[in-house]
Amino acid sequence: MTQSEGHGEGQSDGQARDAASSGQMIDWTFAARVGSRTAPAPPVVDAAEAAAVVAELRAGAARSTDLVRGFTGLEALDDRAPVLVVDRDGWITANTESFATLMDPVVAKLTDRRGAPRPGSLTHAVGSRVTGAEVGAVLGFLSSKVLGQFDPFHGPAGRLLLVAPNVVHIERELEVDPTDFRLWVCLHEETHRVQFTAVPWMRDHLRSLIGEVTGTVDPQLVVGDVVKRAAEVARGQGGGSLVEVLSSPEQRELLERVTAVMSLLEGHADVVMDGVGPSVIPTVAEIRRKFTQRRGGAGSLDRLVRRLLGLEAKMAQYRDGAIFVREVVETVGMEGFNAVWEGPEHLPTKAEIHDPAAWVARVHA
Repeated sequence: MTQSEGHGEGQSDGQARDAASSGQMIDWTFAARVGSRTAPAPPVVDAAEAAAVVAELRAGAARSTDLVRGFTGLEALDDRAPVLVVDRDGWITANTESFATLMDPVVAKLTDRRGAPRPGSLTHAVGSRVTGAEVGAVLGFLSSKVLGQFDPFHGPAGRLLLVAPNVVHIERELEVDPTDFRLWVCLHEETHRVQFTAVPWMRDHLRSLIGEVTGTVDPQLVVGDVVKRAAEVARGQGGGSLVEVLSSPEQRELLERVTAVMSLLEGHADVVMDGVGPSVIPTVAEIRRKFTQRRGGAGSLDRLVRRLLGLEAKMAQYRDGAIFVREVVETVGMEGFNAVWEGPEHLPTKAEIHDPAAWVARVHA
């Protein structure tokens, strides 16, 4: 399926500087090339169907804005955070741009230490390409898994990416109504756009948390350590994803805070999707049933890669976050739940995600 839009847009000056800075350690251009080469082949779609998919996804996202507002009570401006329908290459390119921005604290720490490869040297060039190839391979794998993604760190207000070939692939695999499935996907992803545009402090708060995590990366970590720990995770030793296994106690505490925020955002989007769906999507019950079965039906290799990348933890975020949101709404109503968006101090901790009553007692005391 050919890319519809979004790929090929020029980087802003700020993004170019970010990419150049983080490019001291990772060749992002090479990473994007490797990702594109290793990404699975997209579904076969003719030009007319591709155009129809793009149009329907854009219309679904636009329609979803008012539906999300009406259900959640969150007000988001229509002209903030553009919606882009992209192919897998476009998604890979967008993520290399975002990663380049987020990796700057790590890059500064690594390149400032004594003995770091001099920019422009052969060691630097080879090292940045090796790392770029590793990142690209991960992005290539993930590019066929993502239906949509809100990128909060692009431009002044973020952007919403809808990955058209993946939507087509899954709707065919599940044998569900395409129009209903596309709107269902848009409801979830548009909720994320509304979350970040209606709650402007969330973007800086999440960036700060991620910056703290990446800023604590141990510059002495070597590839051999990564390989050893990856093998332990693959054998089920130590628990958690590769990222968690490699974390120091300080990083684990920070990761718990990030996990709590992501659980809230993902669970909230799932609740909105299921709350709005029955009124506008005739086959929503069938879609949810089949999609849930698919989440648990991955092959052994796929499950291993998901475990290494922490994707199994992401599935738990949907489940745990949705339970938290539903229980809080049942207790204090949607207006009471919306206190969570008033400031960082009202965000649930990871413990509160599993104990909604504790959050209610703390915030609504």
